[in-house]
Amino acid sequence: MPLGHWKNSAVIWATAAMLLAAPVAARAFDLNAGVNSQSGPFDLFKFGFNAYKNGQKEDAVEAYRYAAEKGHTGSRWALANMYEAGDGVVENDFEAFKIYAQIANQGVEPGSADTGFFVNALLSLARYYRNGIPDTPVKADLAQARQIYFQVASTFGVPEAQFQLARMILAGEGGSTNVQQAKKWLNLARKSGHAGAMSIFGNVLFEEGQTVRGLAFLTAALSHCHAADCPWMQDLQEQAFSLANEEDRRVAVLLAPQVYNDAE
Repeated sequence: MPLGHWKNSAVIWATAAMLLAAPVAARAFDLNAGVNSQSGPFDLFKFGFNAYKNGQKEDAVEAYRYAAEKGHTGSRWALANMYEAGDGVVENDFEAFKIYAQIANQGVEPGSADTGFFVNALLSLARYYRNGIPDTPVKADLAQARQIYFQVASTFGVPEAQFQLARMILAGEGGSTNVQQAKKWLNLARKSGHAGAMSIFGNVLFEEGQTVRGLAFLTAALSHCHAADCPWMQDLQEQAFSLANEEDRRVAVLLAPQVYNDAE
């Protein structure tokens, strides 16, 4: 579904139209694989992908640029990722934003092979709108970020979007606070194994007075967290444990493996 059909999408459309960059002059490259600037977009994408894997990132960037100019979504997404991470190019979130906006505005056909690129571009746009990009025309727009997360969460069922949407709803970012709605999205995400959603879901339950079940979710989440997320999840768990009695802590630890696999 094209982003142009979504509420509040005019911001992205207007920004994209204003920010579309002039074509970047690419160096002429001699590709022994029989691929050149006149090749089809998929051949260029394949070449760029292989060049990237082999550490030839300048060739990858060039091939992706040619393919992107021919409308290849995967190449656009790969190029935007490289700008966002400063991987093979100078880090440039503004440039990444513009390319992600192109992908979003292009839309996607239901069941298309480009769906993954489209969804990930939307997630990146939501993050940029949530935080803004310093010293650029892209300012924080919490309502737009929340709307994009809602569309990705509801239309595509992506756990990360469900998790981020729930966090915004709990904090009242970009709209009203609604604990029950946040719990719904957190519950959906945690059923897909999203450890962060499981942690916050457990914390909400704990604050509501469901002490043992809340502690169990907090403990289960901590045992499956990604390294970057473990510190804040551990802080939540330790804070809750410090407020619980010994019996509740003991039962929660025993219950943790069960609630992790609980799909109810």
